[in-house]
Amino acid sequence: MILAPGAVAPDFDLVDQHGQTVRLADFRGRRPVVLVFFPLAFSGICQGELCELRDNFAMFADESVELIGVSVDSKHTLRAWSEAQGYGFRLLADFWPHGEVAAAYGAFDAEHGVAARATFLIDDDGVVVDSFATPKGEARPLERYREALASLRRAA
Repeated sequence: MILAPGAVAPDFDLVDQHGQTVRLADFRGRRPVVLVFFPLAFSGICQGELCELRDNFAMFADESVELIGVSVDSKHTLRAWSEAQGYGFRLLADFWPHGEVAAAYGAFDAEHGVAARATFLIDDDGVVVDSFATPKGEARPLERYREALASLRRAA
């Protein structure tokens, strides 16, 4: 079960595709964050989803929301994938301890050893405003991200 709205988002320190440490706490008081957990880089559904987010990045930027992807891949894999696809947002490596952050959000598929497709919109106070997930093999619709951003505006 993924974290529900109203929960305090677990803090984390993870490295991005460039080896830079990213802390959720660093966004508190500054800007909301959308965490997009996905199973694996270079996989068909994940690539389709993240390319759609890349192509619609303005909807997050217009709301001053930080878009961040998270998977159990290594930073090296995420960097190669990011460069190949032209992602203009951070991808974080929940590589070791394997899937620890995904598990803290209730978004770790222990049977397959990967993150589930789960998304969390976290306000600048560190509280989950909206969360959603799709079953294995099913992409998240872009419209659901729009609904999440609208819930952020209503909460403000």
